[in-house]
Formats: sequence, C-alpha cells, structure tokens
Amino acid sequence: MKKKVLLMGASGSGKTSMRSLIFSNNPASLTSRLGATIDVEQNHVRFLGDLILNLWDCGGQDSFMDSYLSTQRSTIFQHVGVLIYVFEIGARDTAKDAVYYRDCLDALQKYSPDAAVFLLVHKMDLVVGDKATVFERRTRELEAESGTVAVTVFGTSIYDETLYKAWSRIVHTIIPNAAVLSKHLTTFAQACSATEAILFERTTFLVIATSSPPDGPEGGLDLSPTRYERTSELIKALKHSYGMPEFTAVLDGMTKNTYILLIVHDPTIETAALKINIRLARPKFEELQSDSVLA
Repeated sequence: MKKKVLLMGASGSGKTSMRSLIFSNNPASLTSRLGATIDVEQNHVRFLGDLILNLWDCGGQDSFMDSYLSTQRSTIFQHVGVLIYVFEIGARDTAKDAVYYRDCLDALQKYSPDAAVFLLVHKMDLVVGDKATVFERRTRELEAESGTVAVTVFGTSIYDETLYKAWSRIVHTIIPNAAVLSKHLTTFAQACSATEAILFERTTFLVIATSSPPDGPEGGLDLSPTRYERTSELIKALKHSYGMPEFTAVLDGMTKNTYILLIVHDPTIETAALKINIRLARPKFEELQSDSVLA
C-alpha cells in the first residue's frame, strides 16, 4: 500500500492553488481561476520516475470536513505518510479551524500514528506589518494546539520562494534514501571543487538533496539561507551554464528525472570539466535514484 499525502485545511485556504503551482507549473497569476475542491481529489503525481505521490486534496467546506471525520474517517486517515494542513493567515474563524485540525490529528494518531505533520501558515503575502512576528505568534499557537504531536510549521505564499521551501522539505521526508543521495552529492561536489551541489526534481524543481558545505557551515562564504528555494522558483528560466564575477553556475541533467546545479567559486575550474564530471557521474546517480521508490 502506497502511503498517502493528505492536503487538508479550510475552504479558501489556498490548497488547490499551491498544488497547481508546484505540480502543474501554473503561474501564481492564474491560480485565481481555479475552482473549489469538491470532496476529495486524488492525484497520483509521478515524481522521480517510479516514485508516485498519492496526493489527496481534501475539500475544506464544513460538510466535507464533517464527513471526513465521521463516515469517511478510516478511509481518509489510513495509510497516511504525510499530513499537510493549511491555515490561512487571515482566516476569520480560527476557532473552528482549530477544532477541525485537532479532530484530524486525533484521527491521524489512531489510523496513521507514524505520519509526519506539516502545517502551512499560508497567504503570508497578505500580512501587513512585521511578518516574522505574526508568523512566530501563529506558530506558537499551532504548536500548542498540536499537543504532543511533533509538527513542522512553515509560512508560505504562492508569490515567493517560501512555498518551494516548504514542499521541498515535505517531499524530502518521503524519499527513502535522501540521506544517501546527499552523501554522494557531497562526494561529487568535492570531486568537482564545487562550493555546492543541489539536486532538483526535473518537473517540479523541488530540492531533493544538497551537498554538505565544505569546511564547516557554508565553507566560510556568505551564502543566502534562502538560496535553495529561491533557485527552485527561478530555475525554470535557467537552462544553461553562466558565469558571474563571483562564481560559475552549471545546470545540467543528472538523471532522466533530475537536474543538478553546481556552484563553483574557484575561477580556475573550467565549465567543460564540470560538465564532463556530471556526465561521468550519471550512471551512479541513476542507480541511487532507482533505490528511491517509495514502497
């Protein structure tokens, strides 16, 4: 039985918009045309070739939520690998949101106690004032609502890179050998004298794995902490290598389902040599990817 990824939250919280942005490559400007989800939309998203994400987008209208938590309780909450619960930052009825969320957690603990739980505080672009303060306050509230259940909270918006950061972390948890990929990516980056190597899924450009920085945190370089998700957001317009005064970046296909981005600060390293190394490493990463199928 393949584990499900449940996408839940109140009606209008932005669940379908974020799904279309990540998995259907729809621009944020067009998501307003999407209709509300009716009951449950099941999507089998092919990810990393043979890895299938069994994504259940659950409509958030009260009648549907009541049904999920009563007559459909076992059907919805059995065999769940990840629960993603979306909270709209500007929601008016937060008390009702909290009741449904706690009921969902109770059902999850009964039927899928090992499932990972991610909470997305969505539409952060609508916050007026200090976004960090608002997000920290909401995070504390959600952690308190979650009781003893471990949760990971992200602030997200379809208009910036935060959505890619959240979904990259979510997907990373359901790739069985993600740690092994990162280990081999680090070895490969060192062989290329690269500052960093990043592996992206080819269709969504979500980050699958990254190399460890050389010689401790960031290798002594001033690297942006949001560089991965910003790259995911921008990379669809970048399909070649380019040089800048500070570094060289090479983007190339690593396997049939992934891209690799190499960042090199050493000016003596030739772009052609990096591309040769990528070509030579492809068979090994194809082998590693074949071990990433989620049973």
